[in-house]
Amino acid sequence: MPRRSAGAEAGARQALQTVGAPKAIGPYSPAIRAGNLLFISGQIPIDPATGALVGGDITGQTDRVMRNLQALLEAAGLGFEHVIRTTVFLADISEFAAMNECYGKFVADPPPARSTVQVARLPRDAKVEIDAIAVIP
Repeated sequence: MPRRSAGAEAGARQALQTVGAPKAIGPYSPAIRAGNLLFISGQIPIDPATGALVGGDITGQTDRVMRNLQALLEAAGLGFEHVIRTTVFLADISEFAAMNECYGKFVADPPPARSTVQVARLPRDAKVEIDAIAVIP
């Protein structure tokens, strides 16, 4: 089925991307606005400048993921204080504490609702992937 583009009419979906976050590597939008919500696709620790996966430990990878989310929020004129829900996907749940410490440095108080799950594998064998939903005032 062909992809359809939403028109400019009120309430239409608007795709969003920025040079501060990685480009989509498939048939999806990095972020999409629908009404007063912004849905940010799962971000893995890809450096948007190089397109390469950031190596290293869970802390370094989580930091890059959060910076990618931040860039998409900023492109929509938002910040982490607008995030109402996240989902964290971890390749190894034993790295939860280190991920959580880094994650906590970015989110605003009160923190958003969140689920965290361990998955069998993530794209490019990343250690972490995080998606988000933000409300647009």
